[in-house]
Amino acid sequence: MKVIIAAAVLAALGAGAAFAQADVIKARQEAMKAAGAATGPVGKMLKGEEAFDLAKVQAALRAYSDTAKKSAALYPDNSKTGGDTAALPAVWEKKADFTAKFEAWDKEAAAALASIKDEASFKATFPNVLKNCGGCHETYRAKKS
Repeated sequence: MKVIIAAAVLAALGAGAAFAQADVIKARQEAMKAAGAATGPVGKMLKGEEAFDLAKVQAALRAYSDTAKKSAALYPDNSKTGGDTAALPAVWEKKADFTAKFEAWDKEAAAALASIKDEASFKATFPNVLKNCGGCHETYRAKKS
């Protein structure tokens, strides 16, 4: 009887771990989708397809900062696979650099939030914020096919 109970407990723990793994992968995907959604309008502004809107720029920068602050914690060792993750093994192999990239993104977003006051400062500053996104994606995210 004790063996059956122990087996049931272990099975429940295993299922709980798999569920937790899927939750953290889903959480980081949702965080990145939110950052991507915030980028849409500002990307159009950079291309001249949409009029400059300081409030939208500020909202995007706040979304980036929020995502950057919480994202490093969304890559625990037990979330390397599963959940349709696009995270490459380099995330865990170069964890310090990976975490530093989120810190740099947060600092760049905060600096841009303080310095962007008009369209000219937006066009001069915002591309540097986006470089942080691309730099991380190149090294740590699998390319979509």
